[in-house]
Amino acid sequence: MKHLTIIVPDGQGNNLSSIVGAYKIFTRANEYWKEVRRKELFKIELASISKEVEFYEGLFTVKPHTNISAITKTNLIIIPSLNHNYQKAVKGNKLLIDWIEKQYKDGAEIASICTGAFLLASSGLLDGKSCSTHWAAADNFRSMFPNVNLQTDKLITDENGIYTNGGAYSFLNLMIYLVEKYYDRQTAIFCSKVFQIEIDRQSQSAFTIFTGQKLHGDEMVKKAQAYIESKVDEKISVEHLSSRFTVGRRNFDRRFIKATGNTPVEYAQRVKIEAAKKAFETSRKTINEVMYEVGYSDVKAFREVFRKITGMSPLEYRAKYNKEAVV
Repeated sequence: MKHLTIIVPDGQGNNLSSIVGAYKIFTRANEYWKEVRRKELFKIELASISKEVEFYEGLFTVKPHTNISAITKTNLIIIPSLNHNYQKAVKGNKLLIDWIEKQYKDGAEIASICTGAFLLASSGLLDGKSCSTHWAAADNFRSMFPNVNLQTDKLITDENGIYTNGGAYSFLNLMIYLVEKYYDRQTAIFCSKVFQIEIDRQSQSAFTIFTGQKLHGDEMVKKAQAYIESKVDEKISVEHLSSRFTVGRRNFDRRFIKATGNTPVEYAQRVKIEAAKKAFETSRKTINEVMYEVGYSDVKAFREVFRKITGMSPLEYRAKYNKEAVV
């Protein structure tokens, strides 16, 4: 029998749902597997460095099955999401992080849920690898872990036995993905139907709210960002931006990418598409009206950029998030 460890980090506040959800889905997959194959696939244990962990100011308490020190060998580790004080979480769970690193080196696979990626990345195991986390935590993550290839558009990443996923309740999709990987497709479909989770969802792009990456110290880039954001209805060239801030084009590009993770063109596109999304959500404007408002004159180009950023066409997005506009 394989062993599944669901980690219960110390001193956290808002990760109970991902612990309970992971436990319930894998327990149900185990029951189904037993019905079909006459045996369970996993021994499932919640493990911590504490005998008891409180959540929501003591409203709920988790009593893990065991201490991590009692688990010498495990096959799969699930790291739940953390609260928003990531540095404190990393500092308070050093023993846990060291244990995770050792288990991976001994052959275990690891899955991090949402901001659990901060705990995983602090082990160094994500360096040079792809990773996803909640889009709202992306700036913090990039500044803390510059050696990780962060891809917040991805709902799930799967690389060298390490799995990560996007934000909040999208962890349910990762659980179904892991059930298919460890059990089979039939079990994954069964669990997706029982828990009513959409199967094969791969992107969190439609849920992203772009606020601009501002957690950097380059004042010139901050001014350029503010300028781009103030000219949503205009088409701004990179040449115009670099000359406006008296920086050579190549140097301007380099500094902008280093500070924001986007090229100036990509940043402008994201700002424009975010404005378009808000217009589609809150008004009855046509696709063409919104397109002109955000500085596009070519429907095909607008549609392509919109789909690239959100994973949906403008029409699909409006239908999903504005029922009144569809009527």
